[in-house]
Amino acid sequence: MIIVNTDFVPGKEIKESLGLVKGNTIQAKSIGKDIKASFRHMAGGEIKEYTSMLSESREIAQKRMIDKAEKL
Repeated sequence: MIIVNTDFVPGKEIKESLGLVKGNTIQAKSIGKDIKASFRHMAGGEIKEYTSMLSESREIAQKRMIDKAEKL
């Protein structure tokens, strides 16, 4: 299976579109990391605790999309 986020694949012919797949995830931080993040927010700059949580959530959602696509 070729997994893409475009409506074409260079050098390939698309014979059938099986539809759109989605992957979602919601994550919660621990109370300690939330407190650290709130202090960073007040001081300004990147909130690394939330950046890493977002990256992790994105990877989980992408894996779920691939799993759903393979089941189509």
